[in-house]
Amino acid sequence: MLDPTRSAQVPIAELSDSEGGIVICDRYSGYQKLARILGTILLAFCWAHQRRDFIELANAHPDLSGWALSWVERIGELYHLNEARLAVRADPVQWAERDDRLRQAVAQMTTERATGLANPALKAPARKVLQSMQKHWSGLTVFVDHPEVPMDNHVAERDQRGPVVARKNFYGSGSEWAGALAARMFRLLMTMRLWGINPRTWLTAYLEACAANGGQPPACLSAFLPWTMSADRLAQMRRVAVHPADPIDSS
Repeated sequence: MLDPTRSAQVPIAELSDSEGGIVICDRYSGYQKLARILGTILLAFCWAHQRRDFIELANAHPDLSGWALSWVERIGELYHLNEARLAVRADPVQWAERDDRLRQAVAQMTTERATGLANPALKAPARKVLQSMQKHWSGLTVFVDHPEVPMDNHVAERDQRGPVVARKNFYGSGSEWAGALAARMFRLLMTMRLWGINPRTWLTAYLEACAANGGQPPACLSAFLPWTMSADRLAQMRRVAVHPADPIDSS
């Protein structure tokens, strides 16, 4: 979506009709307002941002470097344990074993954080980082009970690079409506990518359907939505498009 502000009203308007779900995000207050107002959204906070807090602390305060980097190592261990757990999803016995190890590590981190905050000698910069972790803890640990949720939002941030590079190549959009159109197309194409659909195959089929309907969108979109189309249709959309020899008559 494209909007001139970062107001919480933007995602609220976008998701107000949704049935709810999990939003993987950073700790921007707008997302927290979104969850509070809608009541159906669960926020999963990004561990990479939490890890960055400790790295920045180590760089800014050399006297706290050892302490901060020990927390970076703990976070790295959580990543390792979670990846080990995900690697055995198909094996219930190994899953239970590795899931338990992860939960023990999370519990231990909770204890260590509480111990640190209870220490009156803990310096203010370090205390601030632990307080932030404590404040966002419920969101940071969503991945434990929801293994389908990644520990960070790196994938989403990496996927923004394509539109950013494109914007630099074609010098952005010349008007607000063109920018809104570009945003919709980027979202559409990214949806296709996430579902493993060939964008050209999908666009060809959709535009042909529009042409066959007198230049209007098809009355029923179920054949074009990945989550409603049949398995055979989905497999077809994942193949390379075969273009007809003659152009379609769209008159």
